[in-house]
Amino acid sequence: MSYRKLFTAILIATAAMSCNNNSVVKKPVYKTAGNIEKTDALLDAVISSSAKAEIIAEGFEWSEGPIWIEKQKMLLFSDVPTNTIYKWTEEKGKEIYLTPSGYTDPVKRGGEMGSNGLTTDNDGNLVLCQHGNRQMGRMDAPLDKPAAVFTSIAATYNGKKFSSPNDAVYNSNGELFFTDPPYGLETHGDDDPKKEISFNGVYKVKKDGKVVLLLDSITRPNGLAFFPGEKKLIIANSDPAKPYWYLYDVGENDSLQNGRIFFDASAAMGKGVHGLPDGLKIDTKGNVFATGPGGVWIFNSEAKLLGKIKLDGPASNCALSPNEKTLYITNDMKLLRVKLRD
Repeated sequence: MSYRKLFTAILIATAAMSCNNNSVVKKPVYKTAGNIEKTDALLDAVISSSAKAEIIAEGFEWSEGPIWIEKQKMLLFSDVPTNTIYKWTEEKGKEIYLTPSGYTDPVKRGGEMGSNGLTTDNDGNLVLCQHGNRQMGRMDAPLDKPAAVFTSIAATYNGKKFSSPNDAVYNSNGELFFTDPPYGLETHGDDDPKKEISFNGVYKVKKDGKVVLLLDSITRPNGLAFFPGEKKLIIANSDPAKPYWYLYDVGENDSLQNGRIFFDASAAMGKGVHGLPDGLKIDTKGNVFATGPGGVWIFNSEAKLLGKIKLDGPASNCALSPNEKTLYITNDMKLLRVKLRD
């Protein structure tokens, strides 16, 4: 090869390398929050000792209700006070997904009126706990083309309006279970003049649309999740006087029986500790990821505390990726991601 040909070949190769380098998209480096606290050696099978909580988005008023949508590779979550659902993707970060999300009436009102808990039904439709509309609603639009058009799945019990549906889960039969505390009412409490139902209930919506009251005894029912097999149900109680996670056996016709305390978080309450038992998720092995005082609590199925993801601000809810290797956490004004293990 002549000198000129060699020189030309080197220039071409150098230019190609330069183009390749310029085309590489650098992944963002995220700030981290909190730390992992191990209480039991069994935690090592759930979360790596090197795991970190990454702050992947922030700037919200009160983030809630995350759900991972695998087909679109996106996380959806509510910003309750702003009546907005955001989406987060690895490529674009946070973007507004849907507004209004929980209150569609033109009459102005105060309080936290947006959507709270989000889930999908067995047909893949987005289902929302709508504080302002005081109902369980279904978005009547494809997930990839969101629109603020909703069908009411359940809005009343015995002719009385719900207070503010908060969190929800479907069973494998396509029946919807949800909690109804007063947090979305304008005063956030049981003394709100617009509260129509005297208790704070846990309900089921049957496939034919009938609403069934399951419990009226929990003071502030909040997050709920089934254990694998759907024979047991955990319900969080976000009451500072009774900061418990309750466990119920699921009986005939989905009646909730043999209620007992799964775990009492009273000892963790105190000055500088933020949060209460709130949203939770359970993986296929029965491990429980429950937002509560000081962060996310991790239990095994026998209520043994394995450890915590300790956070400064209150954590409201969490979501697992389909392979259960990533946990997303709504943490007050932030959205966090924890890569649990490789």
